[in-house]
Amino acid sequence: MSAGATLALAAVPATAASEPAPLALVYRGPASLPGCPESVATLLRSSPRGFRTAFVGPREKQKVTAATLAEAAVYAQPGGPSLSQGWAAMSPYADVIRQWVAGGGNYLGFCLGGYLAGATPGFNLLPGDTWRYITASNATVKTTAPARIDVQWRGETKTVYFQDGPAFRLAPRASVNLLATYEGGHPAALVAPYGSGRVGVVGPHPEADRSWFEGGLDSTGAIHPELGYDLIETVMRRP
Repeated sequence: MSAGATLALAAVPATAASEPAPLALVYRGPASLPGCPESVATLLRSSPRGFRTAFVGPREKQKVTAATLAEAAVYAQPGGPSLSQGWAAMSPYADVIRQWVAGGGNYLGFCLGGYLAGATPGFNLLPGDTWRYITASNATVKTTAPARIDVQWRGETKTVYFQDGPAFRLAPRASVNLLATYEGGHPAALVAPYGSGRVGVVGPHPEADRSWFEGGLDSTGAIHPELGYDLIETVMRRP
């Protein structure tokens, strides 16, 4: 190695080489379904920010507590069972999650995690509430079975995996970054401030990989992790 190379290396701050990747906590427990937390964790690790991930939940080594959240840059709530089942499992943690986000934390909600960001019931993190897209008169998917759905993501048509995900009803003049809409203009993915924190929610599943498509559901053109990366980056980027 030349002396010039030695000097160049010495000029790099020690923190640049040793600083660990940010930590993302992913819920895994009764308010999730097998495969959903793992896919969200994979999305976070493969994103441009290269998160470290750890699972939290009642049966995990780490629990959903203020002390655990204090170490994290992101808390992610994945897909799961019905909203009523999900809320029954998550309501004991509502105050600690809400306070953490208000203090500057970043919440990511996928499908059920999007529903739980709402208010009836939920963590009440959104400037509005959630509702079932499949009940819309102009819904392009009206079944609770796994499906493909087209959304307009930043003005481009994208086909993604969908299963009874939420749409988002916003309060008048709500300050949000609207990333995607369903047919009819119903919000499908957005990022909104909450206190000093940020909340990113999505109704469909940009984290879905080929293993999610079964029973004859075609995965062709419907796998878009880059949409999940966009959601993550928009949450993490401060105005």
